[in-house]
Amino acid sequence: MNAGFATLSCALFAVLLSAQSTSTDEREPGIPVTDPLVIAKCGSCHASDATQNMQRVSWSRTTPEGWQDVLKEQILLDRVSVTPAEARSIVKYLSESHGLAPEEAKPVMYDAERRVHEETLIPSESLRENCSKCHAFARALSWRRSAEDWKQFVATHADRYKVRSTADAVAYLSKSAPLHTSAWDAWVSRKTAENLAGRWLVSAYMPGRGAFCGEMQIDRAGDDYTTRIAITSVRDGSRVVRIGRAAVFGGSAWRGRSKGDASNSAPDDPSSEAREVVLIAANQSTAEGRWFWGQYQEFGFDVKLQRASSDPALLAIDRPLLKTGSSANRIRLIGDRFPAQMTPSDLDFGTGVTVKRIVSNTAAEIVAELDVAPSATLGKRDVRFRRSILTGALAIYDHVDYIQVEPDSSMAAFGDRSHPRGFQQFEAIAYQRGADGKLHTNDDVALGPVDVVWSHEVFHAGAHGSTDAVGTMSSSGLFTPANANPGANFDVWVIATAQDEKDQKGEPMVGKAYMVVTVPTYTFNGRQYVRELDRWVDDGPARK
Repeated sequence: MNAGFATLSCALFAVLLSAQSTSTDEREPGIPVTDPLVIAKCGSCHASDATQNMQRVSWSRTTPEGWQDVLKEQILLDRVSVTPAEARSIVKYLSESHGLAPEEAKPVMYDAERRVHEETLIPSESLRENCSKCHAFARALSWRRSAEDWKQFVATHADRYKVRSTADAVAYLSKSAPLHTSAWDAWVSRKTAENLAGRWLVSAYMPGRGAFCGEMQIDRAGDDYTTRIAITSVRDGSRVVRIGRAAVFGGSAWRGRSKGDASNSAPDDPSSEAREVVLIAANQSTAEGRWFWGQYQEFGFDVKLQRASSDPALLAIDRPLLKTGSSANRIRLIGDRFPAQMTPSDLDFGTGVTVKRIVSNTAAEIVAELDVAPSATLGKRDVRFRRSILTGALAIYDHVDYIQVEPDSSMAAFGDRSHPRGFQQFEAIAYQRGADGKLHTNDDVALGPVDVVWSHEVFHAGAHGSTDAVGTMSSSGLFTPANANPGANFDVWVIATAQDEKDQKGEPMVGKAYMVVTVPTYTFNGRQYVRELDRWVDDGPARK
């Protein structure tokens, strides 16, 4: 066992230690525990009643990561002895019988996917202070508990971490994350054994490198799956082949790893070993999630999967925006099983966009020539090839109103002998005012990435040294911190200057974002722990 686990973070233990209580909830029916291994390993502390309801366990449901947290706590504090195979079997069983329905898992997937996500819907300041101060609020909402169990959890949390035990927390969590839900009941009634083997189509997007398309071959390997992924960059045609292995928990939670040859060893190399966190739809025909890597999980693909069929399928287009009044625009559509014979009428880009001709086509690609009417409706629209649809894939615009650098606020970290650097990838997205005619409002239309020249400036550079001493920006928007750790924080402007778009004064349009470049994460605050937990779920400790 890794000695570092002895210093688990306070944030993670907020969930783990609530499992110590042994009282039962008689007001709500529990979920029986029938697995002999779970009973053997957990039953000495969590007794079962005549209906096979096990104390605490029967009144809780959560994600594979949540059950794994609990198992780690039992191993560390209660000295429960399990082999790697037994540990994985326990997590699999609990994720199956005491897991989340896909509809319940989707709103909190960003936590398991390690996304930077602004949580704007926390209902009160007390919940923000007591929950999201230490970890994502999604961590709490990834659990489903009985009302009594939530009451015990909040009380245990308050006692251990010296925070206020508030009635509003119990009331909110009991209502928002109850043990019994219609989504779970429906999922249990319709759930079938997953059968994911076969050929799947992949649509992926990597910030800084753009869209990728291709396929994934999934094959059974005992209780797990092996994968071979071949994807091609829409932007430059480069090809990435990845080999991986994954497990599925609870019928919908795909957890795996894959990697390519990582030939150039760049931090943002698309062949880098990545963790795969994917949510499989209830009908097992589509899935979506994130493949990610990096010291701070800062690199990754946003991924959508769909089962391949005999029907043509659109996966991507090479141009995200077209201007009103333009003509003879060539656009490339990438997909699968396009027929040899087609006509312009097979393609539909919406009212005001005319397909003049098909320039060329193969089974995987169509090149078409389009005219856009001056009066074409502005905004996002679907692209169709017969019955296959790419939702919101094309933006029609008359001019760019502003450029926004994304993310608009971020953090990068210096490295040292023990800690790799934390990078940050930026993109410059063109926006057009929405229907209200105002800039920077909710109805503004994101038109897509635009070509820019990247630079950065340090606040008060004279006091802290030159900009280059903090780090460098690549032509693709990747910020690389300096290799030496100065032991200080630096406030930095990230600046994108458009190559083609002009502002009202005729000057190149500029967008800015704020970044803090700081020291590495020295304390054992959960990142290393999270990666160890991930490997336990994906590979089992025996494969570390």
